[in-house]
Amino acid sequence: MINEQIRDKEIRLINADGEQLGIVHHKEGLRLAEQQGLDLVKISPGAKPPVCKIMNYSKYKFEQQKKEKEARKKQKTISIKELRLSPNIDTHDINVKIKKALEFLKNGDKVKVSIRFRGREMGYTDVAYDILNDFANAVSEYGIVEKAPKMEARSMAMFLGPKL
Repeated sequence: MINEQIRDKEIRLINADGEQLGIVHHKEGLRLAEQQGLDLVKISPGAKPPVCKIMNYSKYKFEQQKKEKEARKKQKTISIKELRLSPNIDTHDINVKIKKALEFLKNGDKVKVSIRFRGREMGYTDVAYDILNDFANAVSEYGIVEKAPKMEARSMAMFLGPKL
């Protein structure tokens, strides 16, 4: 709330330099702010009495937006990349998938490695465990197993995360 939006009778006033001026009537605070060509801004509405500060509100708002933009720029989003294998995958094919997984892990992404079972392949889930464990050992230099291989309906999945 700024200027005329403040309806409290008494406020604790802080001037533009950060000095406390004490508890004053809100009209007095508004008059002081207008004399300086600034705005009266309610900082802490929950306090008794509410705390208001004399400041340039548009400049304050601009700096807040600037800080938020800078914070968004610095944060890193981690995405999950998925690699699909089959229970009867050949060694060269698995090496290609391992190279791709290493690339994802180096970029800081998480990798979901899944094996899909079709038809009679459901009888060979133990082969899939071996494939996924070998896959985890192959990428162990750059990634760690966050979630061990687990059956989910007709597929088995394992999650790998980048080493910090």
